[in-house]
Amino acid sequence: MKKINTILLLTLALCFVACNQAAKKKASASVQENTARPVLEEKAFDTVVDGKQVKLYWIENDSIKAAFTNYGGRVIGLWVPDRNGDQVDVVTGFKDVEGYINSTEPYFGATIGRVGNRIAKGKFTLNGKEYTIPVNNGENTLHGGVKGFQDIVWDAEQPDSKTLVLRYTSPDMEEGFPGNLEVRVTYSVTADNSLKMEYEATTDNPTPVNLTNHAFFNLNGEGSGSVLQHRVKFYADKFTPVDEGLIPTGELRSVKGTPFDFTDFHTIGERVEADNIQLKHGKGYDHNFVLNGTAGKGMTHAATMVGDKTGITMNVYTEEPGIQFYSGNFMQGKNIFKSSATDDFRTAFALETQHFPDAPNQPDFPSVILNPGEKYHTVSIYHFSISK
Repeated sequence: MKKINTILLLTLALCFVACNQAAKKKASASVQENTARPVLEEKAFDTVVDGKQVKLYWIENDSIKAAFTNYGGRVIGLWVPDRNGDQVDVVTGFKDVEGYINSTEPYFGATIGRVGNRIAKGKFTLNGKEYTIPVNNGENTLHGGVKGFQDIVWDAEQPDSKTLVLRYTSPDMEEGFPGNLEVRVTYSVTADNSLKMEYEATTDNPTPVNLTNHAFFNLNGEGSGSVLQHRVKFYADKFTPVDEGLIPTGELRSVKGTPFDFTDFHTIGERVEADNIQLKHGKGYDHNFVLNGTAGKGMTHAATMVGDKTGITMNVYTEEPGIQFYSGNFMQGKNIFKSSATDDFRTAFALETQHFPDAPNQPDFPSVILNPGEKYHTVSIYHFSISK
């Protein structure tokens, strides 16, 4: 009887192992099905917008590949290896220019300017003169106004297969901002599996400038479902609390004891629905984190994100003082991505390196004013690896 029981236990154990392996294989296949690389057709981006030529561009090395369009200076997709060595598209985007033009969310993958994030009530004073800019986010201005840099066609050139250079001259008083602003943005892929974003600008009159990129990420792959199980760490001891319109109050508040404490790893979903007035204002995370200066790659280490299904880890390094974390709170499933998935609630997140929101109206925040004779220059890096 004892021998029979032993054989029975061994049989059951082998069945359990086999079933567990089959389940893992099925889960892996599901992830791969959701993240299979779509075919982007050049003709879908070969068009004219506002009298300027729009095209599809690729930059790549042996490990990662990124697709862009010069309409809005947008990242369309970014393919990086997962723990199995398979390529996963971690940036959401559309299969054609019309998808971006007609999207209910105007910022997918876009280069943002002239001033990223919010400006209270569409007004600021510079050198004693008040300027009024169009409001497009309740009573406030968001990401440069009604027609920000996400809606213009950039001049593009590719000096090599790893680099895309975008240029735009924003004319004096465009969207109410003073000065002719010459902007150059260089996107490149590097040998260490990074996407590098380098921003430069000059002006002939004092003007506020705060450039960034608004890529929407899902480290399990576009179309793989919710990002709520992604693990997050911010190298930030403070954040900037906001009012109901998501305008900073001016305070730099400690994250300690709040749902904004990501100084150790937490999942996005762990506290996103907590009974917290700041989360209610943003309908989730839509806040600027004040970076504490932790060093990394010769810059400031801003954040670490880990995809729970793929093991893909994204570390963000920047020369900026802050990073905006947006947990996809206003995604409504109204737009169809290139993978045929819809942009459902919290199926992507954004990490925008930046100066603080409403800086033109907040004298205690780091200044965003660029003067003639000065050069605006800032670099951010999104580095990809695999978690153990």
